[in-house]
Amino acid sequence: MKTAYVFPGQGAQFVGMGQDLYNLNEETKALFEKANDILGFRITDIMFSGTDEELKQTNVTQPAIFLHSVILAKALGASFQPSMVAGHSLGEFSALVAAGALSFEDGLRLVAQRANAMQKACEAQPSTMAAILGLDDETVERICAEVEEVVVPANYNCPGQLVISGSIEGVDKACVLLTEAGAKRALKLNVGGAFHSPLMEPAKVELQAAIEATEIKTPVCPIYQNVDAKPYTDPAQIKENLIAQLTGAVRWTQTVQNILADGAEAFVEVGPGNVLQGLVKKVDRTVQTSAATVEA
Repeated sequence: MKTAYVFPGQGAQFVGMGQDLYNLNEETKALFEKANDILGFRITDIMFSGTDEELKQTNVTQPAIFLHSVILAKALGASFQPSMVAGHSLGEFSALVAAGALSFEDGLRLVAQRANAMQKACEAQPSTMAAILGLDDETVERICAEVEEVVVPANYNCPGQLVISGSIEGVDKACVLLTEAGAKRALKLNVGGAFHSPLMEPAKVELQAAIEATEIKTPVCPIYQNVDAKPYTDPAQIKENLIAQLTGAVRWTQTVQNILADGAEAFVEVGPGNVLQGLVKKVDRTVQTSAATVEA
């Protein structure tokens, strides 16, 4: 049976995440402690017993979700046999480590650099995102293109759910127009900035050098990347797509559709929460979905 393993992005975090994995065995504990050393602060303290507010900081959230996902994948051991992998935004880095394309250490360093670069870009220009529910993609794309401020489709999450991203003025204007065009809801999100939009260009420039300097190997299976939802195994192409990802859209709907078209019969979500299982079901409610678990 062809199984796709999928890895969540920002928003899946919760206080207490990863505590069970830390206590699972000496190997998982050692990975968390190595992460504390690499990051230069005890992220485990925030993950296990911090506040929601602390965990919501981008420079904490992104490494926390990455660690939960990657260490869980490693804990699955021989039962982790992916036919294909994909990750939502940040989750793409988790997927690359799980599939053997990136080392644990390099993956964590890149995620930390990505989070810090994104945080800086957010602080440099106030910006936001909004979820648009109940409209087709083409209408959202057309209306965003008509707004003179910066606003673009950022996350194609599932049919009828598209997140837009841009300047505060651009997103506000687009929300009014999209509601008039028949959107069931246009909901501003509680995020630090305009992820996956042109406003992330400074972060992209900063991260590009780090990605180019990092060794990426051929993964054990194809990774379906966010920028065009297509499968890749070539390290040079994977790098290019990772660099483009910060300012490009997350084409998750298309990713799930392509994975299904390529014969996947089951999706396993590896990491905190169950957001991706829900999005997969919105694309095809007949497909089998589950969460990765390990026995203590």
